[in-house]
Amino acid sequence: MMPSARLPSAAGVILRDAGHDWDVIRVPRSVGLAAMAILGARAGAVIEDSLAAAGVVYFFAPVGTAESWDVVNTRALGVGATVTIPPARRTEGPGPHWRICPGDDGWLTDPDALAAAIGDAFGPRIGEECAG
Repeated sequence: MMPSARLPSAAGVILRDAGHDWDVIRVPRSVGLAAMAILGARAGAVIEDSLAAAGVVYFFAPVGTAESWDVVNTRALGVGATVTIPPARRTEGPGPHWRICPGDDGWLTDPDALAAAIGDAFGPRIGEECAG
């Protein structure tokens, strides 16, 4: 359920305001792809933008997630932010493209599961002991 586009481009992408239908969590590409693999079928829609500095991955989360999101090396985008949404058919770069297209189950990833997957993807921090 996507409302009308805010600003179409010649490349077919649109800019959509976050904070209305969803918030977005922006994650560095390498960590985002690892988190996506950890989440598996629990991941909602995911966009990759390889043209952004070092590449980023965007996960869609419920509205309001950005207000309380506090995960190191990630950025939550809510009200006041815009997100580039590629056309449904774009599943390869360069530029923004779908790693996981929105499906019948919707766009959203559970924020708690996403935070845990990102933590696992970053691995143990210096000074932390592995449980065992």
